[in-house]
Amino acid sequence: MGGFGRIISLSAKTDQSHRSGFINTIGISASLTGMQDESAKWIRAIQTPLLDKTCAQKSHIGMTRQLPPLNALRAFEAAGRHQSFTGAASELGVSHSAISRHVRGLEDRLGAQLFRDLPRGVELTDAGAQYLSQVSPALDAIAEASGVFSDKPSGLVSVDSEPLFAAKFLIPKLGDFYERYPEIELRLDARRELADIKRYQADMALRFYHGPPPSDDQPMFCNAPLYPYAVPDIAKQVHAPEDVLKFRRYRDRYDHTWGLWAEAAGLDPALFPEEAFRLRATLAVEAALAGHGIFLCSWEIVAGDVAAGRLLRCVDIGIRHGSFHIVFGEGVLRRAPVRLFRDWLLDVTAELRCET
Repeated sequence: MGGFGRIISLSAKTDQSHRSGFINTIGISASLTGMQDESAKWIRAIQTPLLDKTCAQKSHIGMTRQLPPLNALRAFEAAGRHQSFTGAASELGVSHSAISRHVRGLEDRLGAQLFRDLPRGVELTDAGAQYLSQVSPALDAIAEASGVFSDKPSGLVSVDSEPLFAAKFLIPKLGDFYERYPEIELRLDARRELADIKRYQADMALRFYHGPPPSDDQPMFCNAPLYPYAVPDIAKQVHAPEDVLKFRRYRDRYDHTWGLWAEAAGLDPALFPEEAFRLRATLAVEAALAGHGIFLCSWEIVAGDVAAGRLLRCVDIGIRHGSFHIVFGEGVLRRAPVRLFRDWLLDVTAELRCET
């Protein structure tokens, strides 16, 4: 019992001094060789809580994050999405040199080249692309987590659209979106050249497909049929499908849709030869409004003009020809403003979707 009593005395002393570490406890543990099993178990019962507490303290200290400056990460992420320092500067509202300085500083900190210079601009290296794939969702997650504290969603959404749809349908309805979400900035680009979604030139793009889209995550927002429209003076002269042959014909699609319409109307497509020169759709609708001919297009393009009485449907014979879908950039749906614009667009275009 004397030996056991000494152990208790030493252990009590160790417990009083454990704030300075657990060296004494380890020393006691080393002296246990040859002692009774009951004594060894008792020592371990004292030792374990001290070890757990010390390991927890070390773990907490080791979790200190070594993060690059947030501004550098934002500059890199924007430049990576745009594949352009100029595009990043425009998005963040800073100078081109500021983006370059932040990116070069980040490269020095990481010890890796994130961009390579091209004759005109920059592009991501393999290391840069891999880093972007992790930085973008991280920044999105921070923005999403911070956004829950705001009563009004805010942020930027960039949309690439076919020009005619943007001008004739989207722009007139944007007032409703701005009224609902005044803190969201919408950047609408309607150019003939399609934005490269994979290179982050836009958050989403509105695309036309002749057949099914290449993936199921591209929601369809319009498959309205095509009908012939003209100013009232011309439309009143069209009493039968063949009467459209009396007038100049325009169309809003690149395909020879007049030939398809002729088949649907029971006419010989040979009577509707494809013209050698196709007037661009944005000009073709203006030509129809000026009374120069008949315009074959889907309803959403002329909805405003029909409502105002400027155009009338000539014949109630329409054709289905493809559909429009929303194409999303990688990971953009993690951002609330993008999801809100998607939902709004699908809501205002509900009348443009027909059962197939």
